[in-house]
Amino acid sequence: MPDTKKFIENLSGAGKCIGVLTSGGDAQGMNAAVRAVVRMGIYVGAKVYFIHEGYQGMVDGGDNIKEASWESVSSMLQVGGTVIGSARCKDFRTHEGRLHAALNLVQRGITNLCVIGGDGSLTGANLFREEWSGLLDELVQSGEISEEASQIHSALHIVGMVGSIDNDFCGTDMTIGTDSALHRIIEVVDAIMTTAQSHQRTFVLEVMGRHCGYLALVSALACGADWVLIPEMPPKDGWEEQMCYKLSESRLRGSRLNIIIVAEGATDRHGNPISSNAVKELVVRCLGFDTRVTILGHVQRGGTPSAFDRILASRMGVEAVLALLEASPGTPACVVSLCGNQAVRVPLMECVQMTQEVQKAMDEKRFEEAVRLRGRGNAANGDNACLPFKCMFEAFSCLFGQLYLIVCVSSSFTNFSVALCNRYKDEEIQKFQIQTQANVHPISAASLIFFFSCFLSQIKEIKWGDVGGWTGQGGSLLGTKRTLPAKHIDKIAEQMRIHNINALLVIGGFEAFESLLQLVDARSRYEEFCVPMCMLPATISNNVSGTDLSIGADTSLNAIVETCDRIKQSASGTKRRVFIIETMGGYCGYLATVGGLAAGADAAYIYEEPFDIRELQSNVEHLTEKMKTSIQRGLVLRNENCSENYTTDFIYQLYNEEGKGVFDCRKNVLGHMQQGGAPSPFDRNFGTKIAAKAMQWISKKLKEFYREGRVFANTEDSACLLGMRRRALVFQPVVQLKDETDFVHRIPKEQWWLRLRPLMKILAKYKTSYDVSDSGQLEHIVRLRAKDISAI
Repeated sequence: MPDTKKFIENLSGAGKCIGVLTSGGDAQGMNAAVRAVVRMGIYVGAKVYFIHEGYQGMVDGGDNIKEASWESVSSMLQVGGTVIGSARCKDFRTHEGRLHAALNLVQRGITNLCVIGGDGSLTGANLFREEWSGLLDELVQSGEISEEASQIHSALHIVGMVGSIDNDFCGTDMTIGTDSALHRIIEVVDAIMTTAQSHQRTFVLEVMGRHCGYLALVSALACGADWVLIPEMPPKDGWEEQMCYKLSESRLRGSRLNIIIVAEGATDRHGNPISSNAVKELVVRCLGFDTRVTILGHVQRGGTPSAFDRILASRMGVEAVLALLEASPGTPACVVSLCGNQAVRVPLMECVQMTQEVQKAMDEKRFEEAVRLRGRGNAANGDNACLPFKCMFEAFSCLFGQLYLIVCVSSSFTNFSVALCNRYKDEEIQKFQIQTQANVHPISAASLIFFFSCFLSQIKEIKWGDVGGWTGQGGSLLGTKRTLPAKHIDKIAEQMRIHNINALLVIGGFEAFESLLQLVDARSRYEEFCVPMCMLPATISNNVSGTDLSIGADTSLNAIVETCDRIKQSASGTKRRVFIIETMGGYCGYLATVGGLAAGADAAYIYEEPFDIRELQSNVEHLTEKMKTSIQRGLVLRNENCSENYTTDFIYQLYNEEGKGVFDCRKNVLGHMQQGGAPSPFDRNFGTKIAAKAMQWISKKLKEFYREGRVFANTEDSACLLGMRRRALVFQPVVQLKDETDFVHRIPKEQWWLRLRPLMKILAKYKTSYDVSDSGQLEHIVRLRAKDISAI
C-alpha cells in the first residue's frame, strides 16, 4: 500500500510573503492566531508582515505594514484583544481605498493574506481578491507599478479565520473568542448568583451577540438559568405569563433566586425588541420580586483568552499558513473552520451566504428555519450531535417542558427507573446537566431517577429541585470512589433488582470504563445487568478510549494555563529563568501537551513519546540559545508518569546544572489544583449535550428492548460509551473498545492529540517533522445543506 503521508518539509514558503491582519470587533484569541501565523510562516521560510489597524493600515501603508520576527509575537498568547490593532475602515469600502491597499501590498511583495475577523471583514477580503487583477492593471496604467511586478504578483490568495465572540458565522462550530466570552459571562453569573441567593433576588442579565443568541443560550445552559430570550427563537404570544409562572413555581420549590438571560437582539414574534429593563419591569409588576438588571457589555470582550481559544486559534493559524502554501490561482478564498474536533477549510462566500440566509430567515419570521440554518452552518457534517446551536436549544427547551426532547418513559413505560452512577475521583464532573437528564419536570414527571455510589446500597430518589445550584460547582456532589464492581457483583445485582432499575448511566473515567466492561461480562450470570447501559467520559486526564474529549479536561487545562500565565509573568521580572511544571494525567500526556500548546511551552515530556538524556540535553541547549534573544524565560511541562527515572526533580536538577551561568530554574508541581475550581463553560455545556443525547439513546433502547412487561438487553450495542470522535458524537459498544485500549497504562492505543505535538514544537522554534496529510481539506457547506437540514 503506497504511503500517502505528506510532510511539511515538502512545503516551502521561500519567496512568499504573507500579510496578517485583524479586522472588525476584537476577540480574545486573536493574538494567539497572529502568533501562530507568524511563527508557522517564518518556519516554512516565508516573510510575514503585520498589517496594523486592520484594513485601514493596509490602505494607509507606511509603518502600518511591518515585517514580523519570531520574537515580536512572544508573550502574545495570554493577551486579550489584538495587539496589532483593529479598526472599522470606510476607505477600504471604496474602490480608491482598495487601489491604495493593492499598491501597498505589491510594493512589499505580499500576495497572501490571512484575515482574522467577522463576516464583514472576510467579505471585504473576498471582494479585494476578485478585484485584484483589475486593480493591478490600473496601477500599471498609472505607472505606479511595472508590468513585470503585475505579472509576478498576479494572484492574491486569501485565507480567513473567524474572530468573533458572537459565534454568528456559519461554517464553523466555534469562532475565536466565543469560549473566552463565555468565561467572562459565567464568571459574572456565578458571582451574581451568590448575592441573588442571599437576598432572594431575580437577576436579568443582558449579554452580547448582535443577532445571534449563542452566547445567551449557552450561558443560560451553563448557569442553569430559569429563562432565556434569543433572536432566533422569539417566544410565542403569552410568553410573559409562562415565564412568570416558571419563576413563581421555582420559588415555591424552595429556590431563593432566579436568573433570566436576555440576548441583546432578542425580540418577540412580531419583531418588537425585548429589553432587559422591560423584562425586569414585567417581573416586578407581575410577581413583586426584588429584581436587578446587569448589562455585561464589553466586559465579554475583555480578559485573557481561555485555553480553548488559544488552542483553537493556534491550530487555525497553522492551518491557515498551510492553506496559503497549497493555494493555486484558481483556489477560492476559504475560511479555516472547526468541525467537531477537526480543522476544515470552507469556501468563504458559501459561509457568508449561509450567514446571510440565517438573517433573512429571521427577518421573514421563519424562525425554525433560522435555527436549522444556524445549526447547519455551525458544522459542515450530517450528524446533528455536532450542531452546538440547535443541540443547545433543544437541551435548554426540555428544561421548560416546551420540547420534550429527553423522554425516558412514555405512557406505556411509567415504571422505568434510570440509575445514575458516579465513578472516578473527585474531578470536574459537571452534575448540573442532570437537570436535563432527569426529565422530572413537574408537568411531565413519570419516571424515578436513582443515584448511587460504588454500585452498592447508597441509593435514593432525587427530584428536580434537588439538583438546583449544582451548576457552578466542581467535583462530584454524588460522591465518588475507585471501587470496581467485580468484588460486589452480588450486592449490585440485588440492589438493581430491589429498586427495579431498568437502565444505567455511568459518568466517569477509566474506572467507569472498566466497571461497565465488568457489568457487561456479568450479564451471563445476572439478568439484572441485562439493561441499557451508557457511559459518559468524565476525567481530567482525557484517557478513555472512544472519545477525543472528556468532561473535566477543559477545566483542568484552564487551571494549568492560568498557573503558567502567572509563572511567566513572574519570570518577566527575573530574566533568564526556566520553570519546570509537573501536570497530572497518569500515563496520558494530554494535559502536558495541550496545556503546553496553550501556554506557549518550550517542551513537554510525556510517556507516549519516549525521551532520553540526549533530548534533555538538546532542550537545554535550545533554551540556552533562546536566552540570547529578547525572550529570556523558558517553560517546560512534564507529565507526572512520563518516565520512571527522569523525574521532575531530576529534570530540574539537570536543567539547573547545565544552565549555570546562563539561566536558573524553578519547579512547580500543580497537583490537585488541576481538579478543583468551578467547571468551565465548555465542560458544562459539553456535559449537557452528551447527557441529553445519552438520555435520548436510553429512551430508544428501553423501548427497543421492552418485551412482555420487562426490559431485557444483552446485545453488544446495549452497553455503549458516548464519545466525540473527530466530527461526531458516537455511541460505541464498550466491548469493541477493549482492543483500542492499553489497560496496563490506562490509555487509548491511539490518541488524536499526539498530532498537536509537532505544532507545539514548531511554535517553540524546534525543527521537527509534521504530517500535513490530515490537514483541513476544502469542503462545501452548501452542497451538504439540503440533505442535512431535512434530516435534523
